[in-house]
Amino acid sequence: MNRYVVLAHLREAKEELDRTIAEIERDPGYDAGEFTVAMGHVYHHVNVAWNGRNASDEQHQECSQEDFDAWRRFPSGSDLPLGIEEI
Repeated sequence: MNRYVVLAHLREAKEELDRTIAEIERDPGYDAGEFTVAMGHVYHHVNVAWNGRNASDEQHQECSQEDFDAWRRFPSGSDLPLGIEEI
């Protein structure tokens, strides 16, 4: 597992979640459009952390369009740990 990449993307996802929570709490006008953008950002980083977890630093630095598209996809049930697809 590429710990550096996993941690970097999980930190980015956490920062976005923290920001989103704070915005929803603070702004009564926070709307579905803003929420959609924020959650897209969260999912992007969580998905890359998971799907790119075994890629080398070099693969992440070069990041072809094919890699980018594959890493950002929501994992299929067969890619997820046992039981999570039942949630």
